[in-house]
Amino acid sequence: MQRALKSGWKLAVCLMVAFGVVFALAGCAAPQQPTSAETSNANSKYMAQVNQIVDELGTKLDSFEDAVSRDDVVSMRTQADGAFAALDKLNELQAPDDLKEIQEYYSDGCSSLKDALSAYIDLYTEVQSATEQQPFDYSTYDERLAQIQKAYNTGIETLKNGDQKVTELGTDK
Repeated sequence: MQRALKSGWKLAVCLMVAFGVVFALAGCAAPQQPTSAETSNANSKYMAQVNQIVDELGTKLDSFEDAVSRDDVVSMRTQADGAFAALDKLNELQAPDDLKEIQEYYSDGCSSLKDALSAYIDLYTEVQSATEQQPFDYSTYDERLAQIQKAYNTGIETLKNGDQKVTELGTDK
């Protein structure tokens, strides 16, 4: 009987060692799935980066709008360059898997805002560079400005939709 117990323990120990080796090898061969805490930490880090960049972007856009109100094309370009840098940072963020869809909203919003800012600068440059020999065609001004404003609003709205999606994801869990 003791011999049977010793044999049983030896067999159990051998099986545990074998299972341990198999699991260890499986762990080496397959990528480890992040734990819930790691996923949560990655998501929080990503959103903190988004918030920091969006704050920076807001400051740059406020300065851009101020330059627009003063018809100051040089300042518009300077502030737009700062906004472009912030938009590029936001667009280039690497989102965790859970937030890839959110990053698509941010990328789309960035693209629309960049187009709108560039179009604003182009329009105001054309107005300021008009001469008697090459006057600006004011008959298209309102329509062009409305299209630019629509692209700008679309960009802002798309960023907000990304934020809304984050909120929805947070309440779903």
